[in-house]
Amino acid sequence: MPDRPIARALMIQGTGSDVGKSLLVAALARAYTRRGLAVRPFKPQNMSNNAAVAADGGEIGRAQALQARAARVAPSVHMNPILLKPQSDVGAQVVVQGRIVGNAKAREYQTLKPGLMGAVLQSFGWLAAEADLLLVEGAGSASEVNLRAADIANMGFARAAGVPVVLVGDIDRGGVIASLVGTKAVIDPADAAMIVGFIVNRFRGDPALFADGMKLIERHTGWHALGLVPFFEEANRLPAEDALGLPTGPRTADGKVRIAILAYPRISNFDDFDPLRQEPGIDVTFVYPGDAIPGDTALVVLPGSKATIADLGALRAAGWEVDLRAHLRRGGHVLGVCGGYQMLGRRIADPDGIEGPPANVDGLGLLDVETVLTGDKVLVEVTGATAEDGAPFKGYEMHVGRTTGAARPLLFLGNGMADGAVDDSGRVAGCYIHGLMTDDRQRRHWLQKIGAPDTAFDYEAGVETTLDRLADHIEKHLDLDRLLTLAKAPVLTPGQ
Repeated sequence: MPDRPIARALMIQGTGSDVGKSLLVAALARAYTRRGLAVRPFKPQNMSNNAAVAADGGEIGRAQALQARAARVAPSVHMNPILLKPQSDVGAQVVVQGRIVGNAKAREYQTLKPGLMGAVLQSFGWLAAEADLLLVEGAGSASEVNLRAADIANMGFARAAGVPVVLVGDIDRGGVIASLVGTKAVIDPADAAMIVGFIVNRFRGDPALFADGMKLIERHTGWHALGLVPFFEEANRLPAEDALGLPTGPRTADGKVRIAILAYPRISNFDDFDPLRQEPGIDVTFVYPGDAIPGDTALVVLPGSKATIADLGALRAAGWEVDLRAHLRRGGHVLGVCGGYQMLGRRIADPDGIEGPPANVDGLGLLDVETVLTGDKVLVEVTGATAEDGAPFKGYEMHVGRTTGAARPLLFLGNGMADGAVDDSGRVAGCYIHGLMTDDRQRRHWLQKIGAPDTAFDYEAGVETTLDRLADHIEKHLDLDRLLTLAKAPVLTPGQ
C-alpha cells in the first residue's frame, strides 16, 4: 500500500431494502466533498439491472455511479466490485470488478460468496489508497441473519474490514421502532457492537412528535441516535436504481403528450427515461402486464432488458404486440433501446443460452434486422449524431448480441460506425445506445418528432442542483462533524 494515511471509513446499512441508503451516501459524498475531502463511495455487493459504464471500462450499479458523481470523481468498477444482475431462468449474472464471470442460482451464489470476499477487500483497499473518506453502502437488510454466514455485503464486510456501521430505518413505511430494535435483537452481539448509531430516515411532520421514539430506540438498543432526516421531496429528480420505485398503473395525461414505457419483468436501465419524466409537457406512463398501452400515446418505448427473449414472451403474453400495431396504425411512434431494439427485429437467436435456455424466436418484425446473442459484452461510452438530421448525442453501450441487416441506420457514432435502424415510415426506430434522453439535444429531437412542446429544460444541470440541495438537506439534519468522528481507519492487510 502507498505511504499516505489510510482513509477513514463509515458504513451505512439499513433495516431493509429501499430505506434510503443510496441517497444518504450520495448526500454525504457531496457534503464532505464540498468540505474538501477526497470521498469515494463503495458498495461491496449490489443487485440491480440498472447499471452504468465505469470510467475504467466495466459496469457498476447505477447508485454507485450517482454517488461517484456526488463525490465529483469518475465512477470505477472498484466502487461496486460485485454486481448481481437478475435474469430469467438462470438466476443472476455475476459481475466481478466490472466483468461477467458467470451465472448463478441464489443457492449456488451462497457457495460462491466466500471466494468473492478477496475481490471485495482488494477493491476497497485500492479506493482507500486514494481517499480521505470511504462511504460504504450495505445491501438489503442488516438483519438477514439466515444469510450471515457467508455475508460479504453487510456485517460480513464490516467485520472483515473493521468499518463502523450506522443503521438506517425508514419511518415512511411504518414500523421503524420495531425494525431498528428488532435488528438489535436478532443479530450477533459482535455484529451489533459494530453499530455506532442509527438514523431514522424519511420523516414527515413535526420532528418533536418523534423525540420519544428516538429515545425509546436508544434505550432498547444502546445505540446513539444520530439524526431524524425529513423526507426529501426532490429525490425523484435523481436517477433511480430499483424498479420497485417506478410509478405504477396508467393514468390520465392531463393534456400532456404521453410517452408509454413497457415495464416487462426484466426491465433494465430504465433511468434512461428519467429526463422525460421531468419534462413539463410530457406524461411518462410505465405500462405493466395486465394494462393496455393507452390509446392516446404518442411514443411507445421498448426499454432495455436483462433477458430479451423472456421479456419478448412477456410482452406478447401481455397483449402488447397487438397494442403496438394498433398504435402504429394511429400514426404513433415506437422506439426500442438495446433489448427493446432487438425485440423490434425479425429474429432473435440465443444459440449458447447467454440469457436463458438456447432459443431462436421470431421478433416483432417491425424493423428489418436480426440479432444473435453472443458472450462478448460491449461496455463503452459513445458520442455521435442522428443519421437523419445530425442531432448530436452522448450515451453508452451495454449489451450482448450483434444486430445486422439495417438498411437505414438511426445513428452514426463518433467513430463513423452506424448504429440502430429506422423503418420506411420513420416512425419505428431502435438502437443500442443508452442515455439518449439524458442528452438535452437528442431529447428535444425526439420530442419534436412526436409534437411535444419545446422546452429549455437542462437535465444535467438539474441533477447537479438536486445533489447540492440533497447535501444541504443532510447537513441541516445530521451532525456531519460527529459522523466524521465516528468514521475509523479500516483494517487492511498487505495486498489489499
